[in-house]
Formats: sequence, C-alpha cells, structure tokens
Amino acid sequence: MATKTLDDLLGEGVSGRTVLVRSDLNVPLDGSTITDDGRVRAALPTIRRLSEGGAKVIVTAHLGRPKGEADPAYSLAPVAARLGELLGAEVSLAGDVTGDSARQTVAALGDGGVALLENVRFDPRETSKDSTERAAFAAELAALTGDGGAFVSDGFGVVHRKQASVYEVAEVLPAYAGGLVLAELEVLSTLTGDPRRPYAVVLGGSKVSDKLAVIEALLPKVDALLVGGGMCFTFLAAQGHSVGGSLLESDMIDTCKRLLAEAGDKLVLPTDVVVADAFAADAATRTVAADAIEDGWLGLDIGPDSVRAFAGTLAGAGTTFWNGPMGVFEMAPFAEGTRAVAQAIADSAAFSVVGGGDSAAAVRLLGLPDDGFSHISTGGGASLEYLEGKELPGVAVLEKGV
Repeated sequence: MATKTLDDLLGEGVSGRTVLVRSDLNVPLDGSTITDDGRVRAALPTIRRLSEGGAKVIVTAHLGRPKGEADPAYSLAPVAARLGELLGAEVSLAGDVTGDSARQTVAALGDGGVALLENVRFDPRETSKDSTERAAFAAELAALTGDGGAFVSDGFGVVHRKQASVYEVAEVLPAYAGGLVLAELEVLSTLTGDPRRPYAVVLGGSKVSDKLAVIEALLPKVDALLVGGGMCFTFLAAQGHSVGGSLLESDMIDTCKRLLAEAGDKLVLPTDVVVADAFAADAATRTVAADAIEDGWLGLDIGPDSVRAFAGTLAGAGTTFWNGPMGVFEMAPFAEGTRAVAQAIADSAAFSVVGGGDSAAAVRLLGLPDDGFSHISTGGGASLEYLEGKELPGVAVLEKGV
C-alpha cells in the first residue's frame, strides 16, 4: 500500500505534537451501556502508541445516525468512559465537535493525553453531499491540532465513506494510515489475491440485494459459496419453492435464477430450515425441508441437516470468509445455525475472516472466543466493498497524499 503509516509518523517523532485520529467507535448501546466493546478495543493500539510517544491525541468518531444535530442518545460519553478504562488513563470528552468545548478540551491536553470529541455526526457537514461544506468542517477539525499537527486514519469501518473526518481532513493535514486500517487491508488483500484453497465463503443476512455485488465478485474466485439467513429464501423461491411468510425479495428472483445457473454446484443453499408461526422468541417452531415451508410459517434459521452440510464443507476449507448470520441469532430458538456455523469455522484449520457487522456481534453474543478466528473485521460495509473491488475513498485519499 503506497501510503504513509503510523510507523512513519512515530519515526518522525510525535512528542508534543497534536494528532487527530479518526477511529470507529460506533458501538452498540443499551441505554448508556456498551453491549459490545470490540470496536473500542480495536482502536486502542493506535491510540496507545501515539500517547506513549508523547502525542496529544484527539480522537474523533461517530455513533449511530443522529441526523446532523446534537442528540444525547448518541453521545460518545459511554465510549469515552470505556476508552479511559481500557487505556488506564482519563479520556476527556469535549461537549461539542469543533466549538468552544472542543478547543478548551484540546488546549488542556498534556503530552500523552487523550481527548475524545463529541459525536462527529452532530455536525451536519460531516456527511454533507456538498464537498465545500465537508471541506469547511474538515478545516475546523484540522485547526484543533495547531502547528505540527497530523492525521491518522484508523476507522476502517468508515473508509468506504467520503465524509469530512475520513476524507477531506486527510487533504488538509499530513495523513497516515493507522495500524487497524493497515491490518484490515492486509487481511482482505489475502482474500482477493491467492487464498489457500479450498476457499469457502459463507453469506447470510436479510437481503440478496445487499450482498449481490459481493456474490458476483466472489463467485468466480471461490470453491464454495454457502448461503443462509433471510437471503436464502429468495434463492429458494428462484428454485420454484414456496417460502411461506419468509423474507422474500420478489424483484431479485430472476437475479437469483441467473446466479444459480452461473454458480453451478458452487452455490450451496440450506436443505432444511427452522420455521416459526410468528417473528417472536416464544413462537411455535418446527424444522422442515427447505422445499416444504407452509403458508403462514416463516423461516428464521437454517436447520440441523444444513448445519452439518455447511460444517462439512468448512472443515476442509483452507480459507473462509463469513459475513452475515444464518438466522435471527438474537432470539435463542433461532441462534443455533449461526452458532454452529461459527463454531465450525473456529474449529477448522482455515485462515478465517469474520466480515464485521452482525457476524462479529454474533461471535461475541454467542460466547465464542475471538481467537478462534484468524481475523474479526471491524468494518462490515467497508470489507464488502473492498471485496467487490470498489475503491475505498478513505484509503484512496491516503495514497493520493504520498
């Protein structure tokens, strides 16, 4: 990757300098309680290295979609507290993004100190479609660093977005790729280069339309593409089967017919599913053949025969990429497919990549160890766009600056 890196910045010396770091701290919350701190932990190494190097570290990040205005429900206060706990040092939280509180908070930082700006999406210019507005906001973020400032891009989960704190700020300040971004790109380049075979991909989630581009990009490269989750029912419908009340994208049926024809036996669908009479944890459930879903019933997980077939393929894989749950894993009666497939991946000797998003959340919610996988990505959407072959603006801008 032709870009300057965190190592380059540390080699130049950061003691006494102010460094703006774009992290991805978009964690799930239950009220003010973080339910999965995986992204905070992933952001730690870069922040810690800068702090230990004597930099004054300003961290910027978003949380949720607050629609361009301050909303206490999306405050980064719980994140600042957790980041401080993990760092073992206080992390000051500015009360705004680039206003008086931000300036005062940054001015109070000593060498090695860390401050977190309030949710960057509280300012509508962050996600504006107007590049002039984004540039003006980026200039305000950059101004917080003063003379000798620098920018480290370490939020892999947002590098596929052309947003002010990701893209335009890298045009204003000397810009460097953080350790997390570099690690993610190295892993994903393995998947698109010459992966160890057999190469198996497991895709789940709700919609075929969300994964269409990655399916089309990966089909020629993989040895097996296993499809579960809500998206499998559109494929089953394309085979002529009734799917009852299951999730169905009718306008994607013809596309699925084409993909099935192109894929041959590479594309593997469930042979049985767990169905329920309602979308609820206490619904009546039963397991039926994938071609025998009755009206009024909806498929909410893959069945045990499908699990065994998927696990058999995964056991012999040399490389595995998994993105998307096999069912509604948040409800106990429909979690077994996801848990069992994840366990099969963890038990295999494959180089295994979990493609962020719901898959990463499922690993932690279901109590599976992170170290059972070679890599758990922090960026679901960014990972998929990379695998689709799309340019990631937040990476391209770093390369442009070299």
